[in-house]
Amino acid sequence: MPKETSSMTSTKSDAAAQDQIQNENRSISSSLSDENPDADHSSVDDSATSEDVEAIALATKTADENFVPSQSLLTSSSPYPLIRSVDGISLKRYNPDPSRFSAKDVIVPLRGQLNIPIHVVTSGSVVDYTVESKGFDIGFGIEAEREEGATVVKEMTRQDSHRSAIKGRFLVGTVPCAIIFTFDNEFSWFREKKVTYKIKVTPPSFDNIYRGRRTRAKAALQVVSKDKESAETRLENVVSKHSTLMQEIERLENELQEQKKSLGVVEKEEKWLKERVQLRDVQEDLLTRRLTEGWEDEAIVKKRVSSDGESSNDDDVNEGVEHDEADGSICNLQQQEEATAQQFIAIPNETLPH
Repeated sequence: MPKETSSMTSTKSDAAAQDQIQNENRSISSSLSDENPDADHSSVDDSATSEDVEAIALATKTADENFVPSQSLLTSSSPYPLIRSVDGISLKRYNPDPSRFSAKDVIVPLRGQLNIPIHVVTSGSVVDYTVESKGFDIGFGIEAEREEGATVVKEMTRQDSHRSAIKGRFLVGTVPCAIIFTFDNEFSWFREKKVTYKIKVTPPSFDNIYRGRRTRAKAALQVVSKDKESAETRLENVVSKHSTLMQEIERLENELQEQKKSLGVVEKEEKWLKERVQLRDVQEDLLTRRLTEGWEDEAIVKKRVSSDGESSNDDDVNEGVEHDEADGSICNLQQQEEATAQQFIAIPNETLPH
């Protein structure tokens, strides 16, 4: 008996994929139901009539003509996922025999649901189903879940399946997909329900596979060619923009080199001017001290003149010694000032004396 599972989460689909799904559903209802409305589907094991075969072929053709590659296939960096989608199932180990799924008196809990997932991997497969409940009605619906999203195959409604079996048939166009048969008993507070189902999945014939491949290949080729044309137009614009940006970068790099050269000249001038300012600072200080405090040698000369007036009777020997001493003091003072000035120029960051 199939295991009860939770419903798969639907994803957002692009408009083209949704249109394709809706077209498949319309082809299913028009080609498989209206083609032979009086056909007796008392059992899913009944052999298909010639009308059924023709309807299936028409529905398959319609679905293949509406084939649109999914966005994930178009954005893939590999070329092969799209090709595999067009190729469909490999015929090397293809088995055209139908697959059957059935269970009897499966319990649907009160206030609960039972989901029966059937995975279909071959495009053009036909699904037949017969559903019955025991004693009471049951909610029943079918969804097809794909990578692009989910679409409703049969709306969820309460069915008097305890009085007459629910029967139906539909075509699966886009694969892979999971067909979810849902039995709903959430409306019942007091009773669990028992359901019996028979499901048959019939793969397409070899002829339908051949035709389907070619139809899907033509549809995919149109999409690929249109996308290529759009990409080529965008590529031209991008190449032009790339060339413009490279030229702008080259211009900015040349300008930067010129600015670096100008910076070198400015830095040299800055260094020279700093040294000039430091030199002038020392000169200003020395000149200011002379103007405010006087010259040291003038003070010594004045002192010597004053001493000469007071001791005019001193012998020449003593006078000669004092004169030599005065001259030596003046030389020493000048040497000290020059050394101090050189020290300030060599060490510009030190505070100048006042």
